[in-house]
Amino acid sequence: MPKQLTFIHAADLHLGASFRGLRALSDVWANRLFSAIVEAYDRVIDAALDRQVDFVVIAGDIFDSARASYGDYLHFFEGLKRLDKAGIPSYLVSGNHDPYTSWTRDFFAFPPSTRMLPADRPGFELFVREGEPLCIIGGRGYYNQTWPIDECIAEGVTRAAAEQALAELHPRAGEAPFAVGVLHTGLDVDPVKAPVEPRVLMRAGMDYWALGHIHLKLAYPSFDDPRLVFSGCIQGRDVKETGERGVYQVTLTEGARNRVEFIPTASVVWQRMAVDVSDCDSLAGIADKIMRELFRENGKAHCEQMVARITLEGATSLHPLLERPGVLDDLRKHVNDSYSEFFCDTLLDATVQPRDKEALRSEGLFPSVFLQVAEAQRGNAEGEVAYVQDEFLKKNVPLPGSCIRAVQELAEDAENLVLDLLSQGDER
Repeated sequence: MPKQLTFIHAADLHLGASFRGLRALSDVWANRLFSAIVEAYDRVIDAALDRQVDFVVIAGDIFDSARASYGDYLHFFEGLKRLDKAGIPSYLVSGNHDPYTSWTRDFFAFPPSTRMLPADRPGFELFVREGEPLCIIGGRGYYNQTWPIDECIAEGVTRAAAEQALAELHPRAGEAPFAVGVLHTGLDVDPVKAPVEPRVLMRAGMDYWALGHIHLKLAYPSFDDPRLVFSGCIQGRDVKETGERGVYQVTLTEGARNRVEFIPTASVVWQRMAVDVSDCDSLAGIADKIMRELFRENGKAHCEQMVARITLEGATSLHPLLERPGVLDDLRKHVNDSYSEFFCDTLLDATVQPRDKEALRSEGLFPSVFLQVAEAQRGNAEGEVAYVQDEFLKKNVPLPGSCIRAVQELAEDAENLVLDLLSQGDER
């Protein structure tokens, strides 16, 4: 019968993370997210215990700061002790947020079954089940908060090196059917944080690489054949980290492809939402539609609570009203007061005034000329980028790549803004 191994792959816990930006809007929700990270870590431990996995791997950035608090250490070590008591070993590497030099060993000693792999060299461990070698674990952590650009963090982290390093203490290490690598790396996604070419890891003789640092769920070559995997963070911390967050249960089986099962751990999920209000005839109608969309998104997100950044879209006669000072703030407050499980951190207006552009073109007045010029400009994407680039350079500001990619969308927004200003002139 083929041998099989299951383990939890977690990364980027960021225990102790602060929420300064959100705290400016709501102390209650900043505190809620602070506790959500702790809860997410508890769910990682609960998942390992409930599923009776063989071991747990945490691929760096356990703490958000190199100066983690006593309370953060205490809670983290309590989780490790729960695993140890259940006979589930844990294997850790340090990350750029919590480098090896920052770990304060004076606070606590690791439980007997916990191993932190070194940062000044590759480190290796052997997982044994019922007296038989089952899995080699190899990896390396961050020594301090930066990684030398001329060094490869994966150098020497290979199965062959592991078997050689373990041979003296574990002569049968080479019989282990599985090998798992653990790194905190930017892979080929982030060229600054210990980057590694995927082909380097694929040639290392490891069956699975548990990676940390990228706060997204990623698998190489694919999720159908997951060999190099980022599990993402366990709890989103801001609107850049939208959607469900969690860990993977990894199953390795002799003669079969790796399998990963996502386990959600975040109790609070961040979302970006676009709400089309073109069918709303009042502010109350807009508020009702926002709430309906919030419930719909919440149902898909597998979470208890949600923080949303909401953009109102569509052509609506309410557009001038939404542009008035204070209206969006009042609407956001109404939404936040309506249901305690949702919080809108920002409400944006991207609606437009309903208008018949063809009719404007046929009138032959200034709006007609403007629309012809705008249309011609949009037909020259390179020219638009060059114009925007020049305007940024005049102010000694580099042009963000996001502006280049969205230049057509920005041009349409500018067109609608000019038409809004022209219509305001007509009203006066």
